Amino acid sequence: MKEVSFIRQNIEKWRQTEDVVEEIASVSPDALADAYVETTSDLAFAQSHYPQSRITAYLNNLASALHNELYRSRREQWSRIVTFWKYEVPAAMRQERRALLVSFLIFAVSTLIGVVSQLGDADFCRLILGDHYVDMTLDNIAKGNPMGVYGSDSESNLFLHITLNNVWVSFYAFALGILTTFGTGWALFGNGVMLGSFQTFFFQQGLGLESMLAVWLHGTLEISAIIVVGAAGVVLGNGWLFPGTMTRLESFRQGARRALKIVVGTVPIFVVAAFIEGFFTRHTEWPDALRLGIILASLAFVIFYYIYLPNKKDYGKTKDSLV
Repeated sequence: MKEVSFIRQNIEKWRQTEDVVEEIASVSPDALADAYVETTSDLAFAQSHYPQSRITAYLNNLASALHNELYRSRREQWSRIVTFWKYEVPAAMRQERRALLVSFLIFAVSTLIGVVSQLGDADFCRLILGDHYVDMTLDNIAKGNPMGVYGSDSESNLFLHITLNNVWVSFYAFALGILTTFGTGWALFGNGVMLGSFQTFFFQQGLGLESMLAVWLHGTLEISAIIVVGAAGVVLGNGWLFPGTMTRLESFRQGARRALKIVVGTVPIFVVAAFIEGFFTRHTEWPDALRLGIILASLAFVIFYYIYLPNKKDYGKTKDSLV
């Protein structure tokens, strides 16, 4: 092909590519990648047939510009992931720290109700946990393996099942906020009563310490994440209930955006909790000091990430623009 024909055939496409470079902020990554592939293909053809031509130099410059923008975009995408968990989630938690307190209080009170109810009626746990689970646990206790439920399946299967279940439960509790704060409050209440009756049941069987070391090995992260998700649901519900000076719809939208950040931020925590439950909790033969160390390390992370970091002096002021 003659050079002039090559130019006439592609000149309009190259002009559009120049527009892509100039308006890079509004161009999708896929469109940028397509433009880069097309330009480098034309450059390879020009280098083979017109190595000394000005059009080859032009295409080389255009391809270089696309290359720089493409890889800068990739770096920004990775940076955005780090920024999300490092700044945006803690900043959202700072703004919604009252909702976190409300969620914690609801869960704490409901857990206490579960404890008192189980103390008052030894069969209360059957109402909450079901006869099958209670009978299976009593059978495991009789066999000398009270935490046998955690070893009832392979590590990988249990990990996958628990991960999917935890993420589903978290998003369900969050979504109930659409029914106003009372929807999420009801989900928190149910989980709290279940925890209270479950732990009290083991204390009544003389296995309180063992159950605490086993359950809270993964439960420190899991229960904390449930409370955080509850806070997100409270934020979502409050958007409907308390719009302030905004329209109810706009208040809901803003609350939903912050709440969704909080919920997404808990997903890795639920995954880690499921990993611990699937692979670690079953090992009741491990030294108590080791299991207690994991519990304390998990608790330290929760306090640091959800309490200390969001309330760190000037943290919100310097990062509020990210929320």
